[in-house]
Amino acid sequence: MKREPSITRRLILALTSAMVIFWLAAIGLGIQVMQHEFDELFDSAQQETAQRLLALIVDDLNPRAETDPSGVAILNTPASREYLTYQVRDKDGNVVLRSNDASPEPFDAPLVRGFHNNDRQRIYTEATADGALFMQVADRLGNRREAVRESAVTLLLPLIVLIPASILAIWLILGRALRPIEMLRRDIATKDSGNMAAVEGDELPKEIKPIARSVNLLLARLRSALEAEREFTANSAHELRTPIAGALAQTQRLAEELSAGAARTRARQVESSLVDLGRLAEKLLQLSRAEAGIGASDKAADLSKVLEMIVSDYERDSRTKGRVNYMPDAGATLVRYADMDAFGIVMRNLIENALLHGDQDRPATVSLDKAGTIRVVNGGPAIPEADLTGLKKRFRRGATSASGSGLGLAIADRIVSQMGGTLELLSPASDETSGFEAKVNLPAKDLQIGPKGASRRGNFRGRKA
Repeated sequence: MKREPSITRRLILALTSAMVIFWLAAIGLGIQVMQHEFDELFDSAQQETAQRLLALIVDDLNPRAETDPSGVAILNTPASREYLTYQVRDKDGNVVLRSNDASPEPFDAPLVRGFHNNDRQRIYTEATADGALFMQVADRLGNRREAVRESAVTLLLPLIVLIPASILAIWLILGRALRPIEMLRRDIATKDSGNMAAVEGDELPKEIKPIARSVNLLLARLRSALEAEREFTANSAHELRTPIAGALAQTQRLAEELSAGAARTRARQVESSLVDLGRLAEKLLQLSRAEAGIGASDKAADLSKVLEMIVSDYERDSRTKGRVNYMPDAGATLVRYADMDAFGIVMRNLIENALLHGDQDRPATVSLDKAGTIRVVNGGPAIPEADLTGLKKRFRRGATSASGSGLGLAIADRIVSQMGGTLELLSPASDETSGFEAKVNLPAKDLQIGPKGASRRGNFRGRKA
């Protein structure tokens, strides 16, 4: 799976890499400076050692010249390791004295005052005033390289701790710096057709405020467009109901007056089309009300009474009598912070959906348990999961020949979400191998009323949704 690009990850990698590169460059420059300074320090020590030793050796050799002309044994003192080795040579180049670690062979350096380098050593030569003796002090170049190398390692070791520490520090700093962006993202994510309030931008950094202003301008345009759409839908549906009802009544009267035949058949077809058109107009009106945010309420109501009333309406209707079974648990109640009219719209849409698209030979079952969960179950073949996930979308219908607009479940889901609840669609139904189930869960706790949450309170009038 391709990893999603991340600003934080890129910044951490970029800043850490830049820091490591700068650190390595500083180490490289520091090594050069240290090497130069070490050379000066070692040269100074080497020169000073040669001058002092030469003076001491000249004083020591003069009284012993007759008894101990070589004098080598006098200065051949044991030592574990000598960083500086030396030889005293006469003007012919012969070794008169040498240190413990010095080679018995003369150093590969001319008998001239100053420094001379060979493959392994840096040699400083100092001479007496009369030019009879020469002191040569040798410093192994490996010692100098070792000092520079150990200093470089000492500078590199902190990178082992510095790299993870820098990653953590950069991550924490970026987390704090990007927090306003995350807050703005969450605020924008809450916006939908029911919450188009402007995002808060007063506390945002100046770099992000233009984004908040642009989002607010977009929300304002969307608000205007949605309000115009809702107003048009509501007005159109409201205005259409009266002429549709009049046309339906005239068509029904005409069908009754016509004798049996082709004319009456066509009249009945027109009647059926007008019934569908009236149902669509009613659904559009419900949709406009759902989009206006009628679901939430600041007062609790016993919705189980509304549910009983709706089931009773279906039982009194001759077309649906005996097709809806209501089975509440003993003592079950449904006291919730929800608008009763809106709850009635939800339940009528769910029951109507079960009656239209369920098995016509089996009644739909409406149940209410003690936890407040409402289930509307109907028979019929199971719906594929791929089709089930899209049934809540507007004008989306399953594989059915029954009449309908494809808005009932979308309206119910919209209103239930405004109540803070969930509408879950299952197929097959719970504990069944077939059928369809709509399960509604409404929260029992207080809900936070949003910008559109001012409840449209009103007595439930038992009208059809």
